Amino acid sequence: MRRCDELGCISEEKWRLTRTFASLAMREANALVGSWMREAGLAVREDAAFNLIGRQVSKRRGAKTVLIGSHLDTVRNAGKYDGPLGVLLGVALAARLRDVALPFHLEVVGFSDEEGVRYQTTYLGSRAMLGLLTKKDVQTIEEKGIEKARRPRREFLAYLEAHIEQGPVLEAQNQPLAVVTAIAGQTRISVEFTGQAGHAGTTPMRLRRDALCGAAELILAAEKIGVIATVGQCEVAPGASNVIPGLVSLTLDVRDGSDARRKAACAKLKRTALRIAKRRGLRLHDWCIVQETPSIRMDPAMTRVLHRAVGRGVPALPSGAGHDAAVMARACPAAMLFVRCKGGVSHHPDESVQTSDVARALDALTKVILELADRHD
Repeated sequence: MRRCDELGCISEEKWRLTRTFASLAMREANALVGSWMREAGLAVREDAAFNLIGRQVSKRRGAKTVLIGSHLDTVRNAGKYDGPLGVLLGVALAARLRDVALPFHLEVVGFSDEEGVRYQTTYLGSRAMLGLLTKKDVQTIEEKGIEKARRPRREFLAYLEAHIEQGPVLEAQNQPLAVVTAIAGQTRISVEFTGQAGHAGTTPMRLRRDALCGAAELILAAEKIGVIATVGQCEVAPGASNVIPGLVSLTLDVRDGSDARRKAACAKLKRTALRIAKRRGLRLHDWCIVQETPSIRMDPAMTRVLHRAVGRGVPALPSGAGHDAAVMARACPAAMLFVRCKGGVSHHPDESVQTSDVARALDALTKVILELADRHD
């Protein structure tokens, strides 16, 4: 918990917590967490995608690797637990097991970019590790050579991640922990309406081609689409109080546990945007799917191990938020543990967790690793 506080002071913005991919703040964070990894007895390196990796080497010949971790990047104006708590729980776990002879290599990973703030493409760090970056990703990213972070999937035995719930269910049920069953699929779309800028005082309302009014209609349509949909960014040009907006760019984030339902909602929203543009004399200048991630079920066998470690009566919950576990599940069995957070608040400085809940999470993760060790001994 003290380390979360200390890490939460490292930011690229003076008055709020922000750490984006490959920023100086991220590199400072990697250096600090790397020092804690070394204290835990781990050999530390940073791969070509700036993922921070601490490794406890097994003496077993031909041993595979169990990974535990989360991400160290943040959204803008973030809280200090979303992502880093999972990494620092991994470090504490490694310290606890440093003298245990495991039949697999144990790695603690701090992924470099789960949030996707800088390039609007999520899971950059974990996708680079699995060789899942697209050609467009590589062309867009200014830092070159990150595809060299790729590792063969056959070396991974399992992936384990702890994360704050980012929702209010556990608090409402008075439960400290939950086992995650699945992670919702996600589509990120960039949208651009082009209209006609004009004088705010001399252009009659009926003759306007106001791009912002069209964007506003789409935003309200997204609110009623029937799945989780969010417009989190909106840029208006020219951006003057006395000028009719001639250009609006916005982001659309659509999520659902059903990939078919999510894709149908995206298609319906595009048809809606085209109708709005036609009726208002606008042009739908851009409708680009920036990233699309399918829904992922957590591995049943690993989830059962986690359930045993947490104990009876612990709820099982789906995750509406995205996590690196959604990517790592494509390479090996993956399981996730939720930790209760106050008020369900996340992506905000008011993020808060209880020390006793974090202690229970650490105990549960330890039991999982020891059961995996018994199974593979």
